[in-house]
This record gives sequence, structure tokens and C-alpha cells, in this order.
Amino acid sequence: MHNGFARRLSLDSAGFRIFEQSASATAQSGAFTAQADDPSAIYYNPAGMTQLRGVQTSLGTNLAGGHTSFTNPAGGTARGDFGGTIAFPPPSNLYLTANLKDLGVTSLGDLTAGLAVLSPFGILYRYSNNGPFSTAVTSQTLPLIDIKPTLAYKLNDQFSIGLGADIYTFFSFWGAGQAVTKFNSSGGPGLPPPGTPLEINGGGTAAGFNASLLYTPFRNADGKPLVNVGFQYRSQATLPLNGQFLVNGATAADASTTVVLPQVLTGGIALWPVRNEDHEWKLEMDVDYTGWKSIRNTDVHLSSGTTIPFAQNWRSAYTVMVGTEYKWLHLEHLPHWEVAARGGYWHSQTPIPDSSFLPTVPDADQHSLSIGLGLLCKENGRFLGLFECGSSGKGLLALKALGLDLAYQAILYETRTVSGNMNPVAIPGSVNGTYQTTFHVGSINLRVNF
Repeated sequence: MHNGFARRLSLDSAGFRIFEQSASATAQSGAFTAQADDPSAIYYNPAGMTQLRGVQTSLGTNLAGGHTSFTNPAGGTARGDFGGTIAFPPPSNLYLTANLKDLGVTSLGDLTAGLAVLSPFGILYRYSNNGPFSTAVTSQTLPLIDIKPTLAYKLNDQFSIGLGADIYTFFSFWGAGQAVTKFNSSGGPGLPPPGTPLEINGGGTAAGFNASLLYTPFRNADGKPLVNVGFQYRSQATLPLNGQFLVNGATAADASTTVVLPQVLTGGIALWPVRNEDHEWKLEMDVDYTGWKSIRNTDVHLSSGTTIPFAQNWRSAYTVMVGTEYKWLHLEHLPHWEVAARGGYWHSQTPIPDSSFLPTVPDADQHSLSIGLGLLCKENGRFLGLFECGSSGKGLLALKALGLDLAYQAILYETRTVSGNMNPVAIPGSVNGTYQTTFHVGSINLRVNF
């Protein structure tokens, strides 16, 4: 019973990485590492913050929906979803960047500072309490938060570098405030009677770092990039999860495990076949390597002094992303607006073997298709016809522009048939079967430039 604790907490924290961290990038299926030209650069490539002027902010959220359909060899079925029509709380992001030279701080050179708060890993997923694998899991949530203080420095017109921290933690007001997994007893040896509700929860804090590079070998006559090459490394982070094991709502024991969040390496190249005073067209390809092999095993430590090992044997995996953006800079009917149309595709490998598959992370090789729209209203324009988007003032916090980014993404998982699952707490073989999953994500970000 207790070694399932390790499995559940590690699966959700590692197996459901949230790529969608801004609408401008989501619309391009995440192909944004080399472009990185809005405040979400703090996530995608912090070195890109040196491209931003003044003070810029972005606030966004994702409305995620969809479901998983399960059928086992005996014909039993189950349906999983995000706990409702959309996931709640919705994975969200907040970015703030400040070009210090533009703020009058010249002694530090071309330095830009940034801060982000976002949701990097798993969200709530649930099944019915009486489904065919309810002894493995009925629901699971991991509302982890990443706080990212970041610096970027422009070395010259070709090279910028970035360095930042990743502080992973939980907020009591955000979702459950900790990792929570619920399942029902199978009634096996040492377990409560069949059907008894069981819960395992835990929380903790971890720290990691990120380092990034932006290389611009070619620019046009106006100094804008024609080719960008971007790279980012995110370190592993060791996350201790300490909590309780509950039987029918009452604490039966304390339990803890340690999850090693994976290292991530992402590289990309962006080309602008067209970039002039009226139009810009960007093409980008990124490759993301996530070191899921850090999830080798998870040992559970019980308050009784017993340690129970459990093998995970995850594999590292790649995601290939391609995206494009076409931007109109001077529209006749919107003279003070910039309008961008975006699209993208990704293919991602699953890192999870059948032996440690859990239905609340219904992962399989997947494909993503996305589209989106970007609107930036500048000085003398009117946002939604209601108020001016900018002023000619020279103050540090004089409004310069307002932007709205929208995206829609369909994530299509390949049909996966699981066999040989070794869940140690469930009725043997109950997780085995065929899983079909489709997710839909709507992203929105509001940008304010000073």
C-alpha cells in the first residue's frame, strides 16, 4: 500500500510537464526558444529578455479540457477528466521584466532583470470512485508553483546570456496546496477492507537553476534579427514530499518520498524570411530533451521506520516543435496596432513504461496542433475602442502599449495499450487496457508595456 505513495507523487510531478506558459508560444506549439521576444522569455529563453525595452508585464492562464477513455480486455470502461469541464485552478503565469539601462541604471551595462511565477508541472486529473482501476487511483493533483528570479545580460549585438533560479514550492491558497492522491483499498494482505477510501498527501520545496544563450548572427538594416539561435538548460531539482497516509479520512501514518524533477535542454533556430517596416514572417524549429530518466525509483519512508523501494525506470524523451508567426506592423484600418497570426505543431515521446503507467498521467506519444492571434495596441491607438493604449510621456511607468495574445491547442495522444503493469497496491492487471486521450487548451495573456 505504501510504496504506491512514491509512485503516485512521482508520476504526477514528472509525467505531466506543462509546456503552455504563454499564449504567444502556445500558438506556435512552444517553438519560441529562439524568438523569445516578450516577457515569457523568462520561461522559454531568459537570454531573450535583452530584446525587451523598458518595463514589460504579462499575465496569462490556460483553460485545459479534454478526457481519457479506457477499455480493459474484459470490456470494462472508465472516463477520466480534469475534475470538470476545465482544469481548476487553471495553470497560470505571471511575468515581469525590466531593462535596467532604460530605467536609468547604466553602471551595470545591458542588464535586464525578470521575475516569473508559473505552474510548471501536473494538475488535477480524476476518474470515478468505482471504476475498474479505482484500487490504483481515483484522483491526483500536484499544484506545484515555480518562482523564477532571472537576469539576462547583452554581451554585444550578437550574444546575450541568461541565468536564473527555479524555486519549486506549494501555496496553501492554490488548489490543494500539496500533492494529493486518492484511491480505494483492494483489500489485499495488510490493507483495509475492500473499497475503503485512501489518501496520500505531501508537500515540500526544491531549488534549481537555469542558464540560457541567444545568438543573433544576422540583422536587417533596422537592427532587427533575421536569424536567432537560442539554447536553455534547466537543472534537476530534488523535491522532498512529506505528508500523511489517510485511511477513511483519518491519519494512519506519516510518509515521505523524494522526487528528482528532470533536467531539460532546449535548443532552437528562428529565421525571418521577411522582416521590413510593414511585415514580419518568422519560422522556427525547437528540439526539447527532458531527462525523465531521473525518475529511476522512489523509495517511501514510513513513520514506522520501514523503507519500501519501488522501481520507475522512466526514459528520457524528445519533443520536436515547429512554429510560425506572420505579423502586420502597419494596417490601414488599424494604424497604431500590430497584428500577428501564429501556428505550430509538435511531436512528443512518452517517457513512461507500461510497468509504471498510472491512468492519472495518461501519457503516450502525442501530436499537437495550434493556432493563435496576437494584438499589440501602441501609442495613439485605442484598446477595444475604450481607452488609449499609450502616451507620449517620458516617465518610468508611462504606458507604452497594451497587448492581447490568444491561442488554441489540440493535443492528440496516440492510442496506447498498457500491459504488464506492476502497480503494487491495485488489483493485479486492473490498469492494463487501452487508453485514448485528447486534450484541448485555450490560452490567453494580457501584456502591458511601460
